[in-house]
Amino acid sequence: MENHTYNQALSGQYVSQLAAEYPTATNYHSVASPSLPNYLAITSGSTWGIGDDNYHQLPAGGLGEQLTAAGTSWRAYMEGMTNGCLRDTYPYAVKHNPFAYYGGGCPKQVVPFTQFASDMTGNVPNFVWITPGLCHDGHDCSETTADQWLSQTVPTILATSAWQQNGLLLITWDEAGGAGNHVLTLAIHPHAATLTSSVSYDHYSLLATLEDRLGVGRLGRAADATPMTDLLANASGF
Repeated sequence: MENHTYNQALSGQYVSQLAAEYPTATNYHSVASPSLPNYLAITSGSTWGIGDDNYHQLPAGGLGEQLTAAGTSWRAYMEGMTNGCLRDTYPYAVKHNPFAYYGGGCPKQVVPFTQFASDMTGNVPNFVWITPGLCHDGHDCSETTADQWLSQTVPTILATSAWQQNGLLLITWDEAGGAGNHVLTLAIHPHAATLTSSVSYDHYSLLATLEDRLGVGRLGRAADATPMTDLLANASGF
């Protein structure tokens, strides 16, 4: 999700319901501004020194390539992507698709969000990434609109056997638009007891958590980050 502070995100009716029911990181911060370096941090453990939203071809790598090399199935769903991953086609924005930067193109696992609903009824990949379009992520539209989109999308995920059988859904906001970069992150898993954590976490912590859970090595600054294990205390593997 995009560009809302911790409190702004919690103003959404559905998000506040999730936060009341599932573990919530109350001291989580993004690592940069604007959007792109945060997306890169989550998927590679580095901002690569980038301080803008322009296109930069980076060396091949990142979480997607790491999972492919490990034989772990994954898929990234991009809402609004209709003309390849390197072209902005509103509401799709390349800057919100980190997989487009590693090696200068998207792997076959990056697909339009139109495939999401049918995929969730079949064999769900081990790792799923979702980037909403520029309206539904809250970037161009209101928090109410973004909240409504989550209220329609999250139940689809929670209805899958993949989630119900010790799955984990992480929802985070990329940045807070300059307001101290205090953002909301939720850790939604089926064995959760309501819990809030005041431990200091950031996007590198999220990557460390993902990589530990998926059984691959930690990339970049995730190597020294604190994983969000207290939020996953009842989940298998933690």
